[in-house]
Amino acid sequence: MPVIIMLMKKVDLIIHARWVVPVDAKNSVLELHSVVINAGCIVAIISQDKAKQKYTATIEQHLDNHCIMPGLINNHAHTAMSLLRGLADDLPLMTWLNDHIWPAEKQWVSDSFVEAGSELAIAEMLRGGTTCFNDMYFFPDATARVVDQTGIRASLGMVVIDFPTAWAADAEEYLHKGQQLHDHYRHHSRITTAYAPHAPYTVSDAALTAVMTNAEELDLPIHMHIHETADEISQSIETYGVRPLERLKNLGLLSPRLIAVHMTQLTDEEIQWCADAGVHIAHCPESNLKLASGFSPIAKLAKKGINITIGTDGAASNNDLDMFAEMRQAAILAKAVAQDATAIPAETALKMATINAAKSLGIDHVTGSLKKGKSADIIAVDFSDVESSPCYDVISQLVYATGRHQVSDVWVEGAHLLKDRQLTTINETKIIETAQQWATKIRHTD
Repeated sequence: MPVIIMLMKKVDLIIHARWVVPVDAKNSVLELHSVVINAGCIVAIISQDKAKQKYTATIEQHLDNHCIMPGLINNHAHTAMSLLRGLADDLPLMTWLNDHIWPAEKQWVSDSFVEAGSELAIAEMLRGGTTCFNDMYFFPDATARVVDQTGIRASLGMVVIDFPTAWAADAEEYLHKGQQLHDHYRHHSRITTAYAPHAPYTVSDAALTAVMTNAEELDLPIHMHIHETADEISQSIETYGVRPLERLKNLGLLSPRLIAVHMTQLTDEEIQWCADAGVHIAHCPESNLKLASGFSPIAKLAKKGINITIGTDGAASNNDLDMFAEMRQAAILAKAVAQDATAIPAETALKMATINAAKSLGIDHVTGSLKKGKSADIIAVDFSDVESSPCYDVISQLVYATGRHQVSDVWVEGAHLLKDRQLTTINETKIIETAQQWATKIRHTD
């Protein structure tokens, strides 16, 4: 009989894990499986026995006590504001903004401020298992440089606001600079852009119309704070005669492009508008709680089929960028608000922090789940400690009992950015020193 010789295919990396959670429609948990990676993409997710038979790798990683899953996506962040962490705590939103944050930003925000703050934030996010973030802040080109250098993935906001800042003088200049950012990074594999009008109370109808037109032409998302507080609603009624969401609806802004952030003040009619228009929601539970902004009716939104995602907001109001904590809070808070223990189960919360966010950003064909052909944006969570024992349900464990300190390894496009809890593209000591230097200056804001 002829001898059949099986030729093994050479790949870059194979990760052998105790569990693989791909985040799919079946809520699968695959035991003793391997993720096969080549040229930054997932080639296969198969049993360890089959992986050993079919592939040979330049690097093999054996994670016998770990869960492998998609990297988390922080769908609303102000990364550079990490330099303002703890500056003005325990205050209402508008007091916090008007009397503390905006004065500090006016005095200190610059290209170098944003670069330092972005480095600090990205280091924190990578260490916590976040592989992609949706940002909204000034000098996005500075953040883009850091994203490019560190290897993380990001959607960078092209900020639009009516008043002048160190970044731009008026809406026209904001739009122009945003266009330049988009053009510069339009072919980058890890950097995408989104229009980021700050909020209904800071952006005029004319500017919003221009944003909507440009977003349609460039096929980009629109990322905006909406219905964050009761004061915002009252102010809009006084100024425009309607609530903010109705004003946006009248302008034609409600669409599948819109990522509406916070959304704590919603009527049933407004929820239906969002469902009908395909609006995405970026839920920031910890920031909303800390600023006493209100409760987003997540269970109601989910029942209407609205795509719900999770963001941390900035570290100035949170005070961290911990997506595992945010995911847990989102699931638990939804149950309390709905008075229903079955509202937002663990599987749903995990999707909110991964594939749902990718869908809202238009990158779900690239990331947000582990699937053949997608980018190898992967994290490893160590389940070997006391806090993870015993484990009856892996997805439940990830949502309700996992801390970011359990993230041991992170890959983006197959690049190993966190290895055994050590960042490989970022100098942690230098970042901490720089942050302290900025804090010394900011503490003395006029």
